[in-house]
Amino acid sequence: MSIEENKALIFQIFDLLNKRELDAYYALFAPDYIARFPTANFSLEQTRHLDAGLFSAFPDYSVTLDDVVAEGDKVAFRSTFTGTHTVEWMGVAPTGKKMSFALFYISRIVDGKVAEDWGLNDLPLVMQQIGVVPPMGQK
Repeated sequence: MSIEENKALIFQIFDLLNKRELDAYYALFAPDYIARFPTANFSLEQTRHLDAGLFSAFPDYSVTLDDVVAEGDKVAFRSTFTGTHTVEWMGVAPTGKKMSFALFYISRIVDGKVAEDWGLNDLPLVMQQIGVVPPMGQK
């Protein structure tokens, strides 16, 4: 696929995600997909499970693509996830608080599907925003 086709795939993925068309969304990931984060790696099935919890806890979620760049078979992007915490998540009772955090990913595209992601997110910021931990510098 061309660089432009790879970028278009990422835009399509986010469009489907925001429309809640999750079956079509996950169909754009390779069966042997792996998500790589600094602390753990996740298979496609594990990713679906983690996503289900996040999407349930923040049912009004929205993800915006802020920047997208590509080279070869890789697409790098910065996005913003926003939502309101209305259902228990990670053992935290619903707070009704809004949150917003950045996601940074590099996706490797193979045969028109995302085969691998390397990602970073700001989970501590989410925990601050929903009131689980105080902001840095406060007790």
